[in-house]
Amino acid sequence: MTGQKRTAGVHEQIRTCILNGEWAPGEKLMPVSLAERYQTSTTVIREALTRMAGEKFVVMEPNRGFFVPGLSLDELRDITEVRCRSEGFALELAIQRGDLIWESGLIAAHYQLARTPRRNPEDPGQIADAWSDAHREFHRKLIEPCNVPVLTNLARHLDDTIGLYRRWAAPSTAAASRDVEREHQAILDAVIARDADLASRLLRVHYETTMDVILVSGLVVGVG
Repeated sequence: MTGQKRTAGVHEQIRTCILNGEWAPGEKLMPVSLAERYQTSTTVIREALTRMAGEKFVVMEPNRGFFVPGLSLDELRDITEVRCRSEGFALELAIQRGDLIWESGLIAAHYQLARTPRRNPEDPGQIADAWSDAHREFHRKLIEPCNVPVLTNLARHLDDTIGLYRRWAAPSTAAASRDVEREHQAILDAVIARDADLASRLLRVHYETTMDVILVSGLVVGVG
C-alpha cells in the first residue's frame, strides 16, 4: 500500500471515530497513541490529521497539536443559518429539476430511514450508526438533482460538522423526545407535491429544531 493510500485509510478511520463521538469535544489527539491504534507511523497520522485540519474537521494549534473540534454557540448558529439558506436553495432547484427516477430514489431513501431504529439498542443514549447513515443518505438525496457541486459539497461538509454536535447531544431528553420521523415525512410530502416553498420552510424548521435540541442539551458554550 502506498503512503498516500495509507494516509487516506487512516484519515477515514479517524474521521469515522470523531463522527461516532469516540472523543469528547476539545480532546487532544495524540499521534503516538493513534499510530499504535491504527498500526502505522506517526508520520502517516500527522499527514492525516493535517489534512483533516484543512477540512476544518480537526483543530490544529501551533506548538500544541491536534484537537477534536470544540463546541461554540456562535459557530452552531452560523452553521445552522448557512445550512438553511444554502440547502433551502438547493432543494428548490432539486424540485424544479428532479425527475421521476429521483422521486423514486428519494422515497426509497426515506423508507429505509423510517424503518431504521434511531437509537442504538445496546446504548439507548446514542444514535445508531445505521440510522445516521440512512439519515445522511436521505438528506443528500433531497438536493441531489440540483446539480450544483458547490451546494452539494457544502451540504456534506456542514452535515459532518453538525453531526458532531448531534452525536454529543444525543443523550439529552430533548433529543430523545423529538419526533424527527414526522419532520422527515413532512419534508418528503412537500417535495413529492412539488411545493418548493413549503419544503424549504420545513427543512429550515428541521435544522433549527436540531439546533434547539443541541442548545437544550447544555453542551454548547459561548456567547452569541
